[in-house]
Amino acid sequence: GKTSHFIWRDPRHVLAWAWHPSRGDKFYLYRDQTETVECVGPDVMTVNGHCTYLPGGRYILNDTYPDRQRNQNVYLYEIATGKRIPLGSFPSPKEYTGEWRCDTHPRYSPDGRKVVIDSAHGGTGRQMWLIDVEKLVRG
Repeated sequence: GKTSHFIWRDPRHVLAWAWHPSRGDKFYLYRDQTETVECVGPDVMTVNGHCTYLPGGRYILNDTYPDRQRNQNVYLYEIATGKRIPLGSFPSPKEYTGEWRCDTHPRYSPDGRKVVIDSAHGGTGRQMWLIDVEKLVRG
């Protein structure tokens, strides 16, 4: 009852925001049909968000719900280094709350070079915004 925003990393592993007795509310990587669990980004991915793996599995794309300043933060988490790479902070207008909120739901292009988010930060209602991440993820 305390798990959300899960995504398959591969056919054997699921990443999810969940509560676990080892560290409380965090992102955890579970190995299917085993009791193996690993905390992911415990000091970097500290709040619930819409997570997904970029192609190649080197990065996790994630976001946050509006913080106290009503900013929604979209970022990449580089798994090997534990580094958080900000992609943007998008102010959520006050009228976009509760049932009418506009979550960014970041998703990537098939080649992993671009990210698309939903946001109302531009003052023209809900829009889709394109973020080029090719220079950040190549190599």
